[in-house]
Amino acid sequence: MKPVILGVSGLRLLAEERALLRAHRPRGVILFGRNIENPSQLAELTAELCEALPQGAVLMVDQEGGRVARLRPPHWPPLGAAGELKTPEAAYVHGLALGAMVKSAGFDVVAAPVLDLRYPGASDVIGDRALSHDPVVVAALGAELARGILAAGVIPVMKHIPGHGRALVDSHIALPRVSEADLSADFYPFEQCKNLPWAMTAHVIYEHYDPDYPATVSKKVIQTIIRGKIGFSGTLVSDDLAMHALSGTPAERAQAALAAGCDIALYCPGDMAGNTAVLEACNG
Repeated sequence: MKPVILGVSGLRLLAEERALLRAHRPRGVILFGRNIENPSQLAELTAELCEALPQGAVLMVDQEGGRVARLRPPHWPPLGAAGELKTPEAAYVHGLALGAMVKSAGFDVVAAPVLDLRYPGASDVIGDRALSHDPVVVAALGAELARGILAAGVIPVMKHIPGHGRALVDSHIALPRVSEADLSADFYPFEQCKNLPWAMTAHVIYEHYDPDYPATVSKKVIQTIIRGKIGFSGTLVSDDLAMHALSGTPAERAQAALAAGCDIALYCPGDMAGNTAVLEACNG
């Protein structure tokens, strides 16, 4: 399989998308709101994807609860924002409910929990998605969230390693730069959860470690911080490579992320040209 997870365009798999998936055998597909209308439609789409994807590929969804939710009422029950959780017991229940929801909808992997810290004055792209401003609390609640997700039979993806909380701009829109040298608080939740199976990178420049490249495409940050100091040895997936924090073509971005040390390049928009370019650029 090629080390790529892709988005698809709509509510049903197009013939050209099916042919592309069969020809290039990606690691999986991620679905968003544009792909999800109701349970019966979703079941048809996931069945089409499972038929087109290679054995062992995954279906992924970006679902945290709160404002980051692709499975929504009236067909799926609402889950509150993770930032509202106060106790490890509540975090486990949230994770178990989240995992059960996405599992029953046909997904193997969910992009949660968020282990970024909440910083006053930072971009609200994290905001109430963060469990707390306190790294000890984030680590404890995040671990229980992930334990609940795992108990439901779903792979959790902790994000955004090594920490997005200090970013003053939204990496969907522009490239954040963090100038602080001491990021031990930001790293702490990831260090405590380093044995989780998957993690997602941050499109953030940490100037003290690499003033030129954001973590997703930085060998220095991935090797020295994520794999080294934090000690994460699991599957490292990029955040969405289509975000405006990054530069270059989709193919160049995917190649740069993999060359820096990501295990999987994530490209989410679902456009045929971008999907084709990314798959053709990545070996597997």
